[in-house]
Amino acid sequence: MPFVIYLLGLTIFSLTTAEFMVAGMMPALAVAFDVSVGQIGYLITYYALGMAIGGPLLTALLLVLGTSNKQALFCLLLIYIASGVLAAVAGRYDVMAVARIIMGISSSACFGVALTICASLVAPEKRGQAASFVLGGLMLAPVFGVPATALIEQYFGWRFSFWAIVVLAVLCAVIIAKRVPDMNESNSLSLKTELRSLYSRKLWAAYATSGLIIGAAFSAFSFFVPIFTEVTHFPTSAIPWLLVIYGVANIIGNIFVGRFADRYTIITLAMGLALLCLGLVIFAVYAQHRMISLGALVLIGLTGVALNPAMVARVMRAATPGPLVNTMHSSVITAGLALGSWAGSYTIDAGLGLRSPLWVGVVLALLGLLTLIPYLRKKQQCVAVV
Repeated sequence: MPFVIYLLGLTIFSLTTAEFMVAGMMPALAVAFDVSVGQIGYLITYYALGMAIGGPLLTALLLVLGTSNKQALFCLLLIYIASGVLAAVAGRYDVMAVARIIMGISSSACFGVALTICASLVAPEKRGQAASFVLGGLMLAPVFGVPATALIEQYFGWRFSFWAIVVLAVLCAVIIAKRVPDMNESNSLSLKTELRSLYSRKLWAAYATSGLIIGAAFSAFSFFVPIFTEVTHFPTSAIPWLLVIYGVANIIGNIFVGRFADRYTIITLAMGLALLCLGLVIFAVYAQHRMISLGALVLIGLTGVALNPAMVARVMRAATPGPLVNTMHSSVITAGLALGSWAGSYTIDAGLGLRSPLWVGVVLALLGLLTLIPYLRKKQQCVAVV
């Protein structure tokens, strides 16, 4: 694979780490800004909303302006870096919230442009393999990025964690400016054709399932740290390692799901959602027990986000996987993330306790299962006919 492919993966790693690192330093941020843990959870929501709303809009704007992919990625990273600096120096909660929104908007567009550059650097038959390397940064961020920023926060303070992300983004931007080849891309895609693809009931059903899966997973993930420290009573020094365990479970689950995603898409999603629901219930009921909570953490990690290959496979079957279809899928997933983290924050602020986000996850997972019932019935009917 070309070196640039790995560079794009590092860029995605940086963006994803920044998105989720707030979850690893919630208590410190709550003290710094003199707000509740629930309000700190909204910082994840703001980032996700920026991605969900800003992604499609920026993608459309870049297509209209005819900006080259290299120029677009570099400029987007500059915006991302500037907003990262704003977050690192923020002295008030509202300033941090604005910074997170801008980071989310630029991050979403970076994802799309990075994958487009990736596809242009390899032969068509190797695009899937190349994309897996780029998106590897997405899977590795919970394993290495989030725990690393949590460790930095514990020893040097939360601002240093944000500065570390800024430095990594600057490094990626500089190397991208030097190593990504200049290409005069012409937009040969038909926007009208892609818009027609969106008029698909199956596609939006797939979108709904994806959004609910991610919402269920992140209603829990967003509050792992306060739950583990205040309910399960793990020491704060154990938090980075718990996040590593969760990230490793994500990777293992992703590999396992990938083996069955194409042939058994709906069944894989249904079984994954059922196990996710089970893990969330166990965690909510037995959060005070360390070993049981650890087992629930692994089960949530093996399902949830790890169902991504099956989610993508379903969308690719429902419609032609063009840029707009994929961008919308990313936006819906991010909207699900925002819904989950917002609902979790809301229940905490409503006085329902730190376990309440886990029950929010259970509800969202059950709703996800409901979206699959019509398709599971069709499969049963097909088997009966045979």
